[in-house]
Amino acid sequence: MDSIRVVGGAELNGRIPIAGAKNACLTLMPATILTDEPLTLTNAPRLSDIRTMTALLQSLGAEAASLQGGQVLALSSHDLSNLHADYDIVRKMRASILVLGPMLARHGQAVVSLPGGCAIGARPVDLHLKALEAMGAELELREGYIHARAPMGGLRGAVIDFPFVSVGATENALMAATLARGTTVLNNAAREPEIVDLARCLRRMGAQIEGEGTHTITVQGVDRLGGATHPVVVDRIELGTYMLAPAITGGSVECLGGRLELIGAFAERLDAAGIAVEETPDGLKVTRRNGRVNAVDVVTEPFPGFPTDLQAQMMALLCTAEGTSVLEERIFENRFMHAPELMRMGARIEVHGGTATVTGVDQLKGAPVMATDLRASVSLILAALAAQGETVVSRVYHLDRGYERVEEKLRACGATIERVQGD
Repeated sequence: MDSIRVVGGAELNGRIPIAGAKNACLTLMPATILTDEPLTLTNAPRLSDIRTMTALLQSLGAEAASLQGGQVLALSSHDLSNLHADYDIVRKMRASILVLGPMLARHGQAVVSLPGGCAIGARPVDLHLKALEAMGAELELREGYIHARAPMGGLRGAVIDFPFVSVGATENALMAATLARGTTVLNNAAREPEIVDLARCLRRMGAQIEGEGTHTITVQGVDRLGGATHPVVVDRIELGTYMLAPAITGGSVECLGGRLELIGAFAERLDAAGIAVEETPDGLKVTRRNGRVNAVDVVTEPFPGFPTDLQAQMMALLCTAEGTSVLEERIFENRFMHAPELMRMGARIEVHGGTATVTGVDQLKGAPVMATDLRASVSLILAALAAQGETVVSRVYHLDRGYERVEEKLRACGATIERVQGD
């Protein structure tokens, strides 16, 4: 199993290109099931999760080819021969559940395994299922699989009131609604940029959608969708992660392709911590102001609030801040598993339920640590960049699910970092 070796202490200076968004691409790929014409995605990230979704679509009979070094995905579901999403693939990644709505909408039936992914709480799919039931779907859970059928004549439009904001449930319902008969209204819908990106792609395919980016999305169902070419939006989580690199080490890094509207609440917390964020013609330039960073409090919230997927990375920064910070996790339970590993590096952290109190230390120290999930893995790398001595991060297969060429991007800015091949 591979590991990442980091020798900390160097300032970072340079430019880092930000890839297309993993979470957006994983949502866009199942949209190919909604049409028998080609769907081409450009600016695709080159990640193991993308390969998993590719394998899932291929198992259903879709054609999926990776072009231009993996940055273009050519997809076609003109001859979908299998409507059974098997456990062996679905268990690897939670986003696999997003094939359910499209299969049900276009083909009237689907059998999909309950999904897997990072171990960061229960993350049930109840809201996905209730939304599809509101559109007339008949659902049954048997032996770990969702057995779904649309009524005679297909799904029908409905008013769906989500009891709380769910990105995945909004995405599944939005895709299903594009081919449902009549009008569907999604109330309390998620507002994330990935939702907006999906709506724009579906509109290119011929869908009639209004209100994406607000809490109310209205979809007028159409008889069929066509093909399209669509660029995947920039990954705001990768963007925030690399913005933290010069924040924790010192120096100045320009994140190419970054846009402030994708990351506003996060950038506001950086400013409060003493980190300058400047818009440039090519992206966002991040520079740590003089001295140690300031302690700040963080509360994770749905977009446009502070992203839960940047909480672990922000904790790494605050481990070296002057003063005491409080991080409150409101999105997922059990998402402080990185805290004990940071403590192995000398961090002072106390966790009580969904709240972590971090008292900054003058210097972190290198140590052998273990990644517990995707975002935790990169938080340990960030901490290692600022630590004294050598840190070895093991179980980095988590990292490869969400970040491409991490070592190369950081090394280009002056970091001493390398991948150590496992057995």
